[in-house]
Amino acid sequence: MGSSPETEHPVKAFGYAARDSSGVLSPINFSRRETGDEDVRFKVLYCGVCHSDLHSIKNDWLNAKYPMIPGHEIVGVVTEVGSKVKKVKVGDKVGVGCLVGSCRSCDQCGADQEQYCSKNVMTYNSSIVITYGGYSDHMVCNEHFIISWPKDLPLDSGAPLLCAGITVYSPMRYYGLDKPGMHVGVVGLGGLGHVAVLFLKALGVKVTVISTNLKKKEEAMSKLGADSFLVSSDQPQMQAAVSTMDGIIDTVSADHPLIPLISLLKPNGKLVLVGAPTKPHELPAFPLLFGRKLVGGSLIGGMKETQEMIEFAAKHKITAAIELIPMDYINTAMERLQKSDVRYRFVIDIANSLKST
Repeated sequence: MGSSPETEHPVKAFGYAARDSSGVLSPINFSRRETGDEDVRFKVLYCGVCHSDLHSIKNDWLNAKYPMIPGHEIVGVVTEVGSKVKKVKVGDKVGVGCLVGSCRSCDQCGADQEQYCSKNVMTYNSSIVITYGGYSDHMVCNEHFIISWPKDLPLDSGAPLLCAGITVYSPMRYYGLDKPGMHVGVVGLGGLGHVAVLFLKALGVKVTVISTNLKKKEEAMSKLGADSFLVSSDQPQMQAAVSTMDGIIDTVSADHPLIPLISLLKPNGKLVLVGAPTKPHELPAFPLLFGRKLVGGSLIGGMKETQEMIEFAAKHKITAAIELIPMDYINTAMERLQKSDVRYRFVIDIANSLKST
């Protein structure tokens, strides 16, 4: 006879969950497992609100498991460690991003690419086991998937880097769009896009922000340091920029055409998709053939690279632009996120506002 849920998950916890595809989040009492020999338990202090949280709670990707407790940009302070834990100790600041497990034995795990493991375990709404995310009072996680937090990196504005940061940093490194003097475009100036600009500039890359919204030009150039701004609906501007970019990081998760972006690439240029629209892109072959251009994708990063990214961010003082909110504001925040009414990332002040009932 198998163990009862109460035996397997005896530690009481509290958070906010969506119960159905309405996406409405409300308080929930649930439980987490005991701290195993290789586990780290920590009190959640802050949790970023990712656009994928919105897609997930509304079942836009048709894979939702309810009740769903979102949140994969989680930072906190360690309260308990297992007997075999070596990475951190009680009192340390830590983070958890999009992954809390993988098989640890396949080729991808061996190459520090746990995000591509066929048995990876997502921080919430996992297809492998039941998992609950960071819109909650505490977390428990195997130490391999714990990020050690740099002393000089703020917790609140640093939290979004655990998803938004690694999502743009990993393809910059993998696709070679990190060389000083290169010219790279960033499509969309939202939660991912604004962080992409900051990383690229820290790497010494020339950056052009590509957006439909001219109102974002001042912020892109004055506050974030972009070198130029391109309005994608302005045909003369787009035509003038044809064949000028070594690469493009496309962060947009809404339906949009790729052909105009491909035209901006130099021969051998690379368009990398990190946003996840719900509708398939149209991708004719000829724009790729004439110029040997590449359209690729990238999904977050492995644990080694995520730790590298966090340390790079601390060194270069890179943080997200955030709006700190209390837990009970989350449904309003989701409505605003749906309308792109945030500059540029909501972060929930879990420790000071999540009150159990």
